[in-house]
Amino acid sequence: MVMSIDVVRGTSRKPVSSEALVEVVSQQSAWSGRLFIGYPIFSTSEGLQMIDALLVSADMGVVVFDLIEGHETGDFGARQDDSANKLESRLKVHQELMRRRDLMVPIHTISFAPALRNLDSFRDSCRSGEYPLTNAPSLIQALTRFTWSCPHGQDMQDMCDRVLSAIEHISTVRKSGLSRNVTEEDSRGAKLVKLEKSIATLDNIQSQTVMETVEGVQRIRGLAGSGKTIVLARKAANLHAHHPDWRIAVTFNSRSLKDHFRRLINNFFIDQTGEEPDWDKLRIVNAWGSWRGKEREGIYHEFCRLHGMAFLDFGRARSRFGPGREFEGACEYALAYARELEPVYDAIFVDEAQDLPSMFLRLCFKLLRDPGRLVYAYDELQSLRGSSLPSPEEIFGKNKDGSPKVRFDDTGDPAPQRDIMLSKCYRNSKLVLATAFALGFGIYRKPDHETETGLVQIFDRAHIWEDIGYTVRAGALRDGSAVTLDRTEDTSPGFLEDHSDPDDLIRFVTFRNGDEQTDWLTEAIAKNLGKDELRHDDIMVINPDPVSTRLNVEPVRSRLKELGIRSHLAGVDTDPNTFFRPGKASVTLTGIHRAKGNEAGMVYIINAQDCHSAVRNLASIRIGLFTAITRSKAWVRVLGFGESMAMLKAEYEKLKARRFELRFTYPTSEQREQLRLIHRDMTTADFKRFRNRDRHLDDLLHELESGRVHIEDLDGETIARFRNVLTK
Repeated sequence: MVMSIDVVRGTSRKPVSSEALVEVVSQQSAWSGRLFIGYPIFSTSEGLQMIDALLVSADMGVVVFDLIEGHETGDFGARQDDSANKLESRLKVHQELMRRRDLMVPIHTISFAPALRNLDSFRDSCRSGEYPLTNAPSLIQALTRFTWSCPHGQDMQDMCDRVLSAIEHISTVRKSGLSRNVTEEDSRGAKLVKLEKSIATLDNIQSQTVMETVEGVQRIRGLAGSGKTIVLARKAANLHAHHPDWRIAVTFNSRSLKDHFRRLINNFFIDQTGEEPDWDKLRIVNAWGSWRGKEREGIYHEFCRLHGMAFLDFGRARSRFGPGREFEGACEYALAYARELEPVYDAIFVDEAQDLPSMFLRLCFKLLRDPGRLVYAYDELQSLRGSSLPSPEEIFGKNKDGSPKVRFDDTGDPAPQRDIMLSKCYRNSKLVLATAFALGFGIYRKPDHETETGLVQIFDRAHIWEDIGYTVRAGALRDGSAVTLDRTEDTSPGFLEDHSDPDDLIRFVTFRNGDEQTDWLTEAIAKNLGKDELRHDDIMVINPDPVSTRLNVEPVRSRLKELGIRSHLAGVDTDPNTFFRPGKASVTLTGIHRAKGNEAGMVYIINAQDCHSAVRNLASIRIGLFTAITRSKAWVRVLGFGESMAMLKAEYEKLKARRFELRFTYPTSEQREQLRLIHRDMTTADFKRFRNRDRHLDDLLHELESGRVHIEDLDGETIARFRNVLTK
């Protein structure tokens, strides 16, 4: 079996020896592991210090490299001791790596000086191999002397994964802040504990994305649950640690993400440096913002303030630019009329970019000092605006010579990649994710007579399916071709579903009315908090229609109160920046917009019947259902009542009968355009206008059919125009 060493490049102060090390080690196909360059870093009395390079491998254990750029070796033995002691101190706080007082993984040290040709003169100072000193020809032989074995027959690869989790600071962040009172080994609470331990190591693509700094714009795409938010938080914390004087912003669309980002970044930074971030230098702010105090600051608001422009809130923007174009119009106006653009940031990180207008990304770019370090992450599937982001060439414009300011050409070199696709999903099991896709796209929906397909929407670029982790089981991803898609173990790890029976992972429950739904839901929540050993913040109740959320959750809250269970409506009973209330023992109820970016072990989706056959905006409503389902780390319950809910459940049963494979005929470009037209978003005013015109046309047809109006009574030119339109 061919193995390899994955290389993760951080900020290195020794570029020549670093590249020489990578060149030698990466050629060893018999080894496996991960090599970090310029990582990890430690906080000392003298400031932040980094290990030159670190190799974690099941073959050797942990190897700390002391890199030497030139011919002056200095006291390399002392440097080896210092690095090993610092790393040992960090690892020893993780009980899963300890046996009594000892680490179960050995820490080896070695100095690497590629510029040295002759090592004979250093033989005495190496102290009989206690402090190895090598050059390129002798490195591999020295590394092969490092051997180890796990005590008590433990799996060596599993132990190395634990080391990686500790080094990358993921284990302490993946675990919830509150302890769990788990007494039953097979309860839902116990299963969540095991899941959190399993999702504790970044894959190589995530690690590279975190550690590598792109001098310019970087795009990160991925499914819900692929780790985009975690990667952005770690990347921001890492950059702040290396460049504490830089002014950095982390921004997003959903205000409920603010506390989540602050907790993540704070934990990452403390684990890395032992200190809290400087929140004046590393700012966590909403995209839009408000004039109501520092806590409500936003990127757009700051742009207006810096350039002496009038700030447009939502109401004023709607009256000026119309429904659906509020933020887009505000950003476009600000960019057009700002006289002298003032760069004030060294780096900006944007999450949820799919829900932000492209003009906002251009506004962020204008706020950046050279070289324009902008990192934006998005998921095309979750866009609640009904449109995807344009290409970087469209977003950022062109230079004076006509060349694009930003492009993501893959050069194939080892430099940091500008366009990252995270294809592995760490939150949703294959079954849950397939359900979200099938319902979100309408893959098993009863075909419409207009389109001859049940599909509501689909990717224009068919290759995206493979980019996000699907594989073609049969057919082809080609216009007009039948295709069968499935996810593999590589992109949907088995441990995400192995903990529970498939029929327990996801259930559709149909009721006769809303009262039955409320009774069933509240009794299920009471059972979750009791027998199932779940915490209140393990539970999320989502109403897909944001307009009706406050009204629709009120019966649920009243019934929960009767049962002695506290609950809150996110963003209404809480600060807009707060989603969960872990210290208050309160169940979270929410609309779909505030749910984005958050996750829970058990997700209940109520009133799902509204998602089956909405009269308007069906594409957006279905994507809302996709987003709701993918909030779950473990279990999903889709609840609703009436005939529409029965038809939605029938779609799920078809998926289940097909072993959660997605089987459909890929629509042609003409069919895709028709889907966009039929299921396009309409404002309330647009919809009323459409219904009125439809009603008038229906009345006219009835009059013509009854003979009360004759075709000759109508204007000839109008009739000719109608014929022309209908025969196109």
